[in-house]
Amino acid sequence: MRKYRLRIGLDVDDVLYECNSYALELLKQKYGDDPVFDIERIRSWGLQGNLADERLKYFSDPDFVASQPMFPGAQKFVRELCELADVFFVTAVPANCMSARAKRLREDFPEVPAGNLLIGTRKDIVNLDILLDDAAHNISSSQASYPVLMRQPWNSGLSGLLSVNSYGDFIHLAKMIGKSFVEKKPDLRKGGVLCLVGPSGTGKTKICSELIKDPMFVRPISTTTRPRRVDEPGRSYRFISEEQFIKEKDAGRFIETTVYSSYYFGTSDRQISPIVRSGKIAVIPIDICGAISMKKVYRSRACLVFTDRDKQNILMDIISRDTTDEDKVHRMMSLDLELRNIEFCDFAVRYDEGLDKCVEKIKEELRIAARRNPDV
Repeated sequence: MRKYRLRIGLDVDDVLYECNSYALELLKQKYGDDPVFDIERIRSWGLQGNLADERLKYFSDPDFVASQPMFPGAQKFVRELCELADVFFVTAVPANCMSARAKRLREDFPEVPAGNLLIGTRKDIVNLDILLDDAAHNISSSQASYPVLMRQPWNSGLSGLLSVNSYGDFIHLAKMIGKSFVEKKPDLRKGGVLCLVGPSGTGKTKICSELIKDPMFVRPISTTTRPRRVDEPGRSYRFISEEQFIKEKDAGRFIETTVYSSYYFGTSDRQISPIVRSGKIAVIPIDICGAISMKKVYRSRACLVFTDRDKQNILMDIISRDTTDEDKVHRMMSLDLELRNIEFCDFAVRYDEGLDKCVEKIKEELRIAARRNPDV
């Protein structure tokens, strides 16, 4: 466990202050209500190839920087973080906007020391424990131990990375990192959740399929917007429309959701709780964010297993997949960051050593974990 306070870096634009949405609102006032000014249409950082590109001009305007609206809850969020860690603002603005940015931050967040305000474009050289940023290029180049992506429309295509959708999610994640998962060893003797976490191509699905041959392990039925494949059993997933998925997500039906190849996937507690209550183990191939959500709900009754594999074999598996080139690129780009997720897991298995050995080690570790907590 760490013996010092965590150092947490916060990006500012589109994390604490509205940036893209504010600029688009100003463009609407100037040009009228044009569909290209919808924030959901901003699918990448930078140029879009349409009138919305004019929003970038505002980013170098000191008046714009001085007047950016603050996201609801931002001040409370920073105050709570300051109780947990040493907080730094890590923000990139042009030289002519530095004074305006510094003034706003000092006024809005006085609990953060002035010396913890870092203004510059070289976020890759800042030494932090955790960095929260909405720009994928900052996450991929970060030297932080745990770079975390703040979900926004322009980064929704990336999967497998540590990411959060809200301030509350980030607070929870920071607490988990600070405690390093050492509160209790996982104990699944009376039922629980086994999360298989790892990059694409590390055998999560095959390991899951092998485990559920043992009646102690059950795979819950997840929900997806992906079309059913030819000859795919109807009970392999609960297939619904994207509109219905978003409606259920907004209603809080899912413990966790993620996106793969532009399709939504979600896990509902309605599917997991009966398995756990029966004393069995729900096995879920899942990304790291979903696994952390499971840990938040089931605590010591959730065990996170990292599925590892030789990097060359992972890349070959991704290349051979029947998916879009864009999806393959996203998976390959996120690979190195996904490999860091082993630090969040209770133990790891190597798919290169064979499917049987992976399953054997998982069962062995679960028995060891049970003996370590005889009184739970």
